[in-house]
Amino acid sequence: MSVEFEVQGIPVSELAERFGTPFYVYDGDVLESQFGNLRDRLHPRMEIFFSLKSNPNLAVCSLLHSFGARAEVSSMTELLTALEAGVAPGDIIFLGPGKSRAELQACLDHDVYTIVCESFGELELIDGLCAARGRPADVTLRVNPAFEVKGSGLTMGGRPRQFGIDEEQLLARPGLAGEFPNVRLMGVHAYLGTRFLSEDVIVANTSRILEMAERLSAALGFPLEVVDVGGGLGIAYFDNEGDLDHEALTDRLNPVVAAFADRHPGTRIILELGRYLTAKAGTYVVRVRYVKTSMGDNFAVADGGTNHHMAAVGIGSVIKRNFPMRSLSRIDEEPTERWYVTGPLCTPNDTIGKGVLLPPVRPGDLLGVLRSGAYGPTASPVLFLSHGAPAEVLVKDGKPFLVRAPDTPADLLRPQNPTP
Repeated sequence: MSVEFEVQGIPVSELAERFGTPFYVYDGDVLESQFGNLRDRLHPRMEIFFSLKSNPNLAVCSLLHSFGARAEVSSMTELLTALEAGVAPGDIIFLGPGKSRAELQACLDHDVYTIVCESFGELELIDGLCAARGRPADVTLRVNPAFEVKGSGLTMGGRPRQFGIDEEQLLARPGLAGEFPNVRLMGVHAYLGTRFLSEDVIVANTSRILEMAERLSAALGFPLEVVDVGGGLGIAYFDNEGDLDHEALTDRLNPVVAAFADRHPGTRIILELGRYLTAKAGTYVVRVRYVKTSMGDNFAVADGGTNHHMAAVGIGSVIKRNFPMRSLSRIDEEPTERWYVTGPLCTPNDTIGKGVLLPPVRPGDLLGVLRSGAYGPTASPVLFLSHGAPAEVLVKDGKPFLVRAPDTPADLLRPQNPTP
């Protein structure tokens, strides 16, 4: 008898029967170990903020918060999700290059810890909102550093970017702290990139951000109450990649943090983590509807594809590579055949695995895209062909919970109106 994939002892076939396919399943034990293993070794002054953009599911946020995570949000709904999850406003930061007036107003209404400001125009808008309220806002400057960033899967700073304010532009305005009387500058934020897989690069980037924060605070004359060093800690998805060693990372990072903390005993030091916390915990599960061959290649046509997991296509990568995939129905069988795993969409781009080595695939088999707990359905075109978002399931303490119901046709039609 074949052995099937399990989550905390629950067979995947049981989850599929109960919740239907396709679906995402998140393992609460993996979420806890990802957070806890790092938190236990990280310098105590460095706080971990969960980046909701990686997985904005309320239950995932609530569980990570129960372990001790704060929240970094970038939209109105993410802000409300963090609050609903129980995160205190003083442990929430709001960032993003294009915040709306309503979002900024919500930050002020809820009294979040700091607004991370990304342009001079945004500073002006915040100043006006606060003038009308008669109370200043605490603002952290997101800085696009002058130094070049290396070792990132996706670079977010050190080049012309929509994110943050160029370091040179800030240094050219030494009186900035006094230009906006209703804004209280109180910190520096820099996010250099994502998917860093080198401990040495992370340590070097962190050290340079801390030095830049000290330099800007002194030059512009504002107190350094918080420094957000970004994050971008990576997860290995592809061949020839290796996961970060959290022990080696903390052994090298903690002395850098300790030296800064000694110089600035009252400064909060923030590390943003999204993918690192959630990716390993998630599996995208699809059921094979049909198998076929075309010009010598094997195709497994499944009930879900890039409409739910666009990241599996390798968007943003120069070389398109497969996420790790398994036959969940028969994980003990030797993979002997190459398969193209495709979804239900009417486009050749709906291919979540190209030439994937699998056991012989049959209709009804369950296939899984592993390490899929980050940038899944919310970073995918879930409305393409009007299939809607998939179910999301969290397994906690050996019990499965439906933490997001799948969209139904009625759900998708409800917001629409016929032509009058």
